[in-house]
This record gives sequence, C-alpha cells and structure tokens, in this order.
Amino acid sequence: MVAAGASLGVLGSLCVAAVLPEVPASAATAPPHPYAFDDDATKVEGTASNTDAQRLQPGTTYRSSLPRDEVKLYYRLQLDATSNGYVSVTAVPKPTAQVVNTDGIKVSLQDSDGRTCSFGEERFGAAESARPIAAWASRSIEPGEVTCQEAGTYYVLVERTGISRSTPEDWDLEIQYASEPALKQSGATVPPEVWDSASPQPPDGEPKPRKGGAGFSEARGVAQGIWKDEIEAGETLFYRVPVDWGQQLFATAELGSASGGDGYVGNALVMTLYNPVRGYVADTSTGYDGEQKSTALDPLPPVAYENRYDRDDQVNGVRFAGWYYLAVHLDLEVAEKIGHEPLGLILSVAVRGAAQAGPEYAGSPQPADAFSVTEGDKDAAESGETEDEAARGDTMKLVAAGGIGTGTVLVLFLGLWTVVARRRAAGVSRAQREYGTP
Repeated sequence: MVAAGASLGVLGSLCVAAVLPEVPASAATAPPHPYAFDDDATKVEGTASNTDAQRLQPGTTYRSSLPRDEVKLYYRLQLDATSNGYVSVTAVPKPTAQVVNTDGIKVSLQDSDGRTCSFGEERFGAAESARPIAAWASRSIEPGEVTCQEAGTYYVLVERTGISRSTPEDWDLEIQYASEPALKQSGATVPPEVWDSASPQPPDGEPKPRKGGAGFSEARGVAQGIWKDEIEAGETLFYRVPVDWGQQLFATAELGSASGGDGYVGNALVMTLYNPVRGYVADTSTGYDGEQKSTALDPLPPVAYENRYDRDDQVNGVRFAGWYYLAVHLDLEVAEKIGHEPLGLILSVAVRGAAQAGPEYAGSPQPADAFSVTEGDKDAAESGETEDEAARGDTMKLVAAGGIGTGTVLVLFLGLWTVVARRRAAGVSRAQREYGTP
C-alpha cells in the first residue's frame, strides 16, 4: 500500500493541476494570438561575446530574447566526438510587429576556432506578416569531413537579418537543443536516388474538429485524415504528425470562403513544415480574395537516415522519424481587406507507406523519444493530444499498472477527482482536503 499511496500522490498532483489551472493576471491585456512558450522552458541570456556564453544542455528547451540592434548572441555547447547536435531557434515577434520579406533570423553553429559547422536562415518572405519562424543549425559527424568533428566547446550564434524598417522591439526566442547518438554500425552515406514523388489520393471522409495549438509545445496531434479548424487573421496554429521511418508526409491547407469583403491579400495563408528537432523543411502559401483557396506542400521523400547526405534542404530535413510539425498562419492584413471574422480551415494529412525498422543507435537521443514513433504517439495523433497531455496520460497508465492491485483504490481516487472537478469553485484548498491521505 505504500507504493499505491505514493502513486495516488502523483496522480493527485497531476489532477489538481489539470482541473484547477491558474489564470495569469495579465491575461486580459495579452496581445492577440500570443505564442505559447513551453511552460518548462529554462530562461537563458544570450551574450555579446562567446567567452561569456551560457551552456545549453541537450534535451532541454530554453527561452531567451533577441534585441533589435545588429548584434550576435552566443550560447555554448559541449559536444563529444560521436553525437550529432541540433539547435533550433524560434523567433517570436509580436503579432502586430512590422516586418518585411527580408526580415528573419539566422542561426549558426561554430567551433572554438570560429569555423562554421552549419547555419540556417529563415525569413518572413513575401507574406510580410509577423509570425513565429524557426531556423536551425547542426554539428554532424560525417565520413570524410574534417571540420567540427572533434569533441570540445562549440557556440551557437543567433542574429536578426534584414532589419531595415522592422518594428524597433526585441523578439522573444524559444531554443531547443537535441542530441542524436551515433549508429551502432555505419550505414549507407548516399541518399536514396529514386522515390515516389506522385501525390496520393486525398484522404476521404468527413472533416473532424481539431483545434491547433499556439506553439510547438501546444501543437495538437493529427493523424491521416481531414481535420477542421478556424483561424483568425494574425493567428498561427500548430499541429503535429507522427511520421515513421520509410513513410512520406503529404499535407494540404484549405482556407474557407468569407461572408464579405472584396479585397485581396497575396500569400495570405502560409503553411510551414518543421521536422522533429523543429528544423525548417518546407513551406507553401496562397493568396486570398474571400473565396476558398488551398495550398499543398511539394512531395517529400520517405523519412530515411541517409537523407541527411542530400544537398537539397527539403530532402535532408526529413532525416529522422518522429513528430513533424505543421504551422499554419493567416496574414493579419486579411482582417483589414476581407474581414475580422474567423475563417474555416481544412487540413488534409496523408502518411504514405508502411513503417520500417529504423537505424540502431549506440545510445539514447535527447530528448529520449525524439527520433521514433510509438503506439502512444499514434494514439495521441488520433485523439489530438499535445505533448504534455500525452505525457500525463502515459504517467497515469504507468501508475495504474504499478501496484494498485485490484483497482479499487484507483476507482475511489477517480471518484474523488470527479468531486473536486465539480467543486473547484470552492478553491484549491478545499480540493486539497478532498485528496487527503486515505
């Protein structure tokens, strides 16, 4: 019963948090459609000099900020001689910020001698609409390479690009650092030359409701099928799709017709695909005049480890299995030229091909589940769970299987949970009394 009591304590903490969320005092004055940062993100300050740079830990998400001025911010990594390191930086200007097509963010990874291992740059492009954008850089261990192959100290550099007339304000940053271990045995170093680039038949059936999240950490799972949502001008919605080794992802976004307005907005709807380490893969966009419009991602190859050796960024971006993210943005200008009402959004997702066995890693990735697709992931995609919701569900399943016996205590606990949910108006203190030790 000691184990069961401890299990109930864990469950109680989770459930009280679930049914009694705190509402920030600033919520009423929050900007429209704010980005949802990871609640567990660690604060970190970028520095103007590499000698003062703070160290980032693999498997961790951080929150920082990038000044308007023409400066480079440094962060530090400590890498071994076998693992691949990936750093993605999401830039988050305010939804009302003024940006032009050349504005964006650049992320570089350098060794201690100032040699660049890789860099990535992402711009707002022709849409010229402020939204979260992410760029990534990596240190990869590859046959024949001589630069950035040694263990030691490396630096991440983050800078803004094209700051000619952007709104003079800082941008918030969300930084994720992932580590991929070496393979147990070396494999092919040549990307597949032939793959099926024909688009499959669109998914059939009635659209199912699925509300997108406001950030990577709140991205809602979607499986193969047709999903229905609403989107407002200036809003960016995030979804996530599990794509296993050997599978291909296809996605189409359709913006519904408006009830009024006769204007036109070029590149009004933008859909961007990011890989499991939040690395940019591809995007697509369409203009909008109040009539329904759709746009689809160009065909991508099946997920394969060897794709990393291809020079095409869209191909080498699909180098590992895991959660792929779709970010759908509606230009703020649509409100002015078409109307302020929310517009219907249809997201069609197809995952083609049977899952194949993945590469055998010599260690554990960080985050631990970064480069695989589990049965739990598939369930989360069908039910629309976020990463945190899926993790809480897994925790409850483990606790339920870990010593509660016949389940009588669990049933009692769930009954008490229901009572607390119905009486949450009485306050947190009363809820805690309901969860007293049995």
